[in-house]
Amino acid sequence: MGKVAAKIEVMPKDAETNLKKVKEQILYNLEDVDIRSVDEEDVAFGLKKLMMTIVVADDEGGTEEVEEKIRELDDVENVTVKDVNRLM
Repeated sequence: MGKVAAKIEVMPKDAETNLKKVKEQILYNLEDVDIRSVDEEDVAFGLKKLMMTIVVADDEGGTEEVEEKIRELDDVENVTVKDVNRLM
């Protein structure tokens, strides 16, 4: 099996959500995942989102388990995979 790099967008519940806390929770809940980066990006009107880059095995399910673990967090509104690339 190969590996893929996935870019994942994590949208908070609202503009008042503490993204540092959300980031800490993600890193704790996904300690067994190869997380390459977690960055804050502006969206609009004071709202920010997290953009993550992770590396996972290229097998059935791919990023689904990671997405589910992030969605379970109270301060997360939405999780979207924006890009997936096979690593050589």
